[in-house]
Amino acid sequence: MVVKIGIVKCGNIGTSPVLDLLLDERADRPNIDVCVVGSGAKMNPDEIEKAVPLMLEMDRDFVIFISPNPGAPGPAKARELLSAADVPAIIIGDAPGLRSKDEMEEQGVGYIIVKADPMIGARREFLDPTEMASFNADVIKVLALTGAYRVVQNTINAAIAAVEAGNEIELPKVVISRDVAVEAAQFASPYAKAKAMAAYEIATKVADIDVEGCFMVRDAEKYIPIVASAHEMITVAAKLAEEAREIEKANDTVVRTPHGGDGQTMSKADLMSKPQ
Repeated sequence: MVVKIGIVKCGNIGTSPVLDLLLDERADRPNIDVCVVGSGAKMNPDEIEKAVPLMLEMDRDFVIFISPNPGAPGPAKARELLSAADVPAIIIGDAPGLRSKDEMEEQGVGYIIVKADPMIGARREFLDPTEMASFNADVIKVLALTGAYRVVQNTINAAIAAVEAGNEIELPKVVISRDVAVEAAQFASPYAKAKAMAAYEIATKVADIDVEGCFMVRDAEKYIPIVASAHEMITVAAKLAEEAREIEKANDTVVRTPHGGDGQTMSKADLMSKPQ
């Protein structure tokens, strides 16, 4: 059986660029068919009303909607459209989505909230395309190496397995905190785990500082260094996450969870062995 998955990307968080790739890292997984539509960088209601209905016209077993702040007007419209549709839906968002958890549960949609997927320092004096790409590269590094992406992988794979078994999808209610992320990473070294925990916490705090710089401070002389400091923090977090992985590599204890020939999740913890 091939499970048909729809992904709607509106705006961008650090999980957005790799979401579909997490499900099929070698582009040879036989049991899923993934279709992606999106609205680019914008996520206002007008863009949502184009992208979401386009996906709903397709025959999908479930739909994932990913964007910043699930409570913002655009994502809220997406939740409304998906809630009214006859297809299971999962919302993936960043920390502000915590404020919309109860509403999402009432609407009958699942959610994955990635707490360390921070807002970018979106001030014109500071943010250009190069800075934007560099920031997202650091966020991706943090979320990959601390275990957050593995939580996303495992959660969506559970939905895939339910469809394959002919069962109703148990819509997730997942908040990826520091402890949830590092548990999924399965660090063998306590020093590696500690560095990953530090990286995750720093990335989580980056969002608070960028919110301050983007929305709370009006004086350019103050907000420019504020958002710049947040970007310096995510760079440090990425370095800590890399250091954590280097410790695991030195001990030959990096846990890898590739998808197998039938689409199942496999596992291994030393470089030269075959995944089981």
